[in-house]
Amino acid sequence: MPAKKTASRKSTSKLRSIPGRAGPSKARGAKTAVSPVAGAPEPATVAQLISFAAERFAHAELWFGHGTDNAVDEAAELVFFAAGLRHDEADEVYGQTLKAAQRTKALGLIERRIRERVPAAYLTHRMWFAGHEFYVDDRVLVPRSPIAELIEAQFRPWIDPARVRRILDIGTGSGCIAIASALAFPKAKVDAADLSPDALAVTRKNIERHGVQQRVRAVRSDVFDSLQDESYDVIVSNPPYVGDDELASLPEEYRREPVMGLHGGSDGLDIVHRIIDQAAAHLRPQGILIVEVGNSEDALVAARPRMPFTWLEFERGGGGVFLLTREELGARHEKSL
Repeated sequence: MPAKKTASRKSTSKLRSIPGRAGPSKARGAKTAVSPVAGAPEPATVAQLISFAAERFAHAELWFGHGTDNAVDEAAELVFFAAGLRHDEADEVYGQTLKAAQRTKALGLIERRIRERVPAAYLTHRMWFAGHEFYVDDRVLVPRSPIAELIEAQFRPWIDPARVRRILDIGTGSGCIAIASALAFPKAKVDAADLSPDALAVTRKNIERHGVQQRVRAVRSDVFDSLQDESYDVIVSNPPYVGDDELASLPEEYRREPVMGLHGGSDGLDIVHRIIDQAAAHLRPQGILIVEVGNSEDALVAARPRMPFTWLEFERGGGGVFLLTREELGARHEKSL
């Protein structure tokens, strides 16, 4: 599975006894004549409907990994969204009885999640990243990169935050990395680059939503092609890195995402190699490059055995993210910076 994941905001610490599965070996897509939500409790409290949904998700053998990693958290997100509740008030509302309209909306989302194998974020059009809520739909990948932890730490200890004035996010998708970086570095300007016009439309929506129009620029660019004269203190990327074999074996939930955001060529590294080869020409002295390659880590190390990758570790899980300095990349294309 692609290692593009980090846990979303949780609201279910007291409900862990509810059955749930982190992901079976295969996702079953067969539909039955019986509604997946038949037998739902009525009336239902928030906790009862979460429990009901989690049991149905486990029985349907859904695959998780788009912000949650188990049936309970997935169910909680849909119920809380349908009821208009906040996750930070979870303990106070578990015993609350849902109104008829809230219950109906929640059951509709639960049924779609099972029948269509749609990631929950595409049903709610929201996902949290680095502590901020972003709009998402099926034009972009669901935000889940462990790079969020690096942004929250202002890329310490790898660079002095005080000297960061320009940041580039390659393959920005929803714009979550670019916008979260802008919010973490209020004096920095950020370029959010993507080749997909559809993805950039979502990026611009999130730029406006977070009020960072003056500092975040959405740019259509194939890696660095439209950024030839630009230089940055930090270049960060969560590019397509899924290879042919892995792409063919993905569960249905991942197939709902744009393939352009996942597929990185036969070994998953086509875009990654381009970023590595060109990054030095766009990094300022002592600048850093951070790239997520997920399960393609071993293939990258094998392809570039002499590259001094620093592989980063994360408290909240995830991996396959490397860091290189401008000096490690080499300045084969010296620029006047």
